[in-house]
Amino acid sequence: LIAVSIVVMQTGIAFGMGSLGFGYWWLSLLIAYCVGAFANHANYVIIHDATHNLIFRNKRWNKMVAVIADLPNLTPGAMGFRVYHLKHHSHQGDYEYDADLANHWEARLVGNRWYRKAIWLMLFPFFQLTRPPRLKAIKMWDRWFFVNFACAVLYDVAVVYFCGWPGFLYLVFAFFFSIGLHPVGARWIQEHYTYDFDQETFSYYGPINRLALNMGYHNEHHDLPSIPWNNLPKLRAIAPEFYGNLKYHSSWSRLVLQFIFDKRYSLYSRVERMKQNDRPQATREMANGETDNLDLSARPIRF
Repeated sequence: LIAVSIVVMQTGIAFGMGSLGFGYWWLSLLIAYCVGAFANHANYVIIHDATHNLIFRNKRWNKMVAVIADLPNLTPGAMGFRVYHLKHHSHQGDYEYDADLANHWEARLVGNRWYRKAIWLMLFPFFQLTRPPRLKAIKMWDRWFFVNFACAVLYDVAVVYFCGWPGFLYLVFAFFFSIGLHPVGARWIQEHYTYDFDQETFSYYGPINRLALNMGYHNEHHDLPSIPWNNLPKLRAIAPEFYGNLKYHSSWSRLVLQFIFDKRYSLYSRVERMKQNDRPQATREMANGETDNLDLSARPIRF
C-alpha cells in the first residue's frame, strides 16, 4: 500500500509539473528536494524489505512489489539490488562480493577532497552502477531483471507521454536527491563509513526515521535481517544490552556535511574483510592456539 501510494503521488506531482512546463524547473527542483527525495527513499526501503522477503511470504509477490516501488526511480534497479544486497549481508566487507564497498579506482579518484566527495555523493547512482560487474558468484540477468527493465521503460514512456519532459525532469531530480546529495543520502555514509575502526556498522536514531521507514536502524537490521522495518525500533527497545553502548548518528544532515568537509573521511573509511592468504602470521598463530590478541575478521582501509 505504501509503495503504490508513493508511485501514485510521485506520478501525480510529475503530471502537475508537466502542466506547468520547463519555466518552473526551479519549483520542480524544490519539490523534488523537499518531497520527492523522501518519497523515493521510502520506496527504497520497501524495495529493501521486499529483497529480504519481508512483505509477503511468497518470493514472487515480494519481487513484484519491488518492481512497482522502483517505478518512480525511472531506472530498473530493484532486481539488481536484490542480488548484490543479499551478498552484502553474507559477505560484508569482502571486496569481491560486497557492492557496498567502493571500487579501488573510485576511492582513488575521489580521495578526501571536499568537492570530489560532494560530486561523488551527487552522482552516486552512476558509481554504484560500476560496482556489480566486479562481484563474484552473482547472476544479474534473470527473467525478473527483464521484467524490471520492461516495467521501467513502459513507465518512463508513459510519464513522457502524459506528463511531458518537465514531469520526467521532476522524477530525475527526485531520484538523484533520494540517494545522493541530500540528508536521506547520508544513510549510505551512516551505515558503514567510519574513521573509528572499533565499530563497522552504525545506526541512525533521529526524526527522519519516521519518513525513512526506520532505515536508520542498521545495526538492528544486520543482526536480524528477517525483522521488517516497522519492528526494528521494538528490537532496540527490548535489547538495550546489545545496542545501548554502541555509537550511533543522530543527524543525517550533519553527517553529510561532516563526510564532505572532514578530511578524515574518504571512500577508504571502511572495514574490509581479510583474505586467508593475506594473514599468514595470523594463520600460524591460530594453528598454535595463540588467538587471544588476534583480529580474525577485519582490517581498516585507510586513505
